[in-house]
Amino acid sequence: MWKWFSGTIHLALLPILQEEPENLCRNLEQPWTFIYPFFTRGRPFPLQLLFFGTLFCIYNGFLQGYYLIYCAEYPNDWCTDIRFSSGLLLFLLGMGINIHSDLLLRQLRKPGEVTYKIPQGGLFTYVSGANYFGEIVEWFGFAIATWSLPAFAFAFFTLCCIGPRAYHHHRYYLKTFTDYPKSRKALIPFVF
Repeated sequence: MWKWFSGTIHLALLPILQEEPENLCRNLEQPWTFIYPFFTRGRPFPLQLLFFGTLFCIYNGFLQGYYLIYCAEYPNDWCTDIRFSSGLLLFLLGMGINIHSDLLLRQLRKPGEVTYKIPQGGLFTYVSGANYFGEIVEWFGFAIATWSLPAFAFAFFTLCCIGPRAYHHHRYYLKTFTDYPKSRKALIPFVF
């Protein structure tokens, strides 16, 4: 529960800490920061990983926020630019996939249960890492919408970090479950 909260609280607090509360509404995921932790179940999370994850998220949040507030210069018609529109659409699509996939994963286990089960429904029909795919699409959408180097770097970092996790989860599912769908890919529907 606290893993998610501490890793995303900076997104809600950064505009306030920079004395720009009008920017608070810019972050579309801000309410999810406070809601998601109450829906999580499973095993305890290592404190060291929590600390380093929080440290990374604070640094990344500062880098993204600083660039967007102080360095980025957008023309007045940026909201009608194809980069912004397509990026926003990708961001919302990825966020929807991510949230829906997380909901499906949470419904796999009953309270107190820690065993693995085969995810079903949504994009899990096509890939083992639907939640990872959604997050990657989300952050590449953000990078396109903001057209900024820090956002593209973060999107690439996200792909490099959670892409292999999706692949390893896929291999684990194939080894563990004899009835696991053989046509299901690891991360990208119909491709990989």
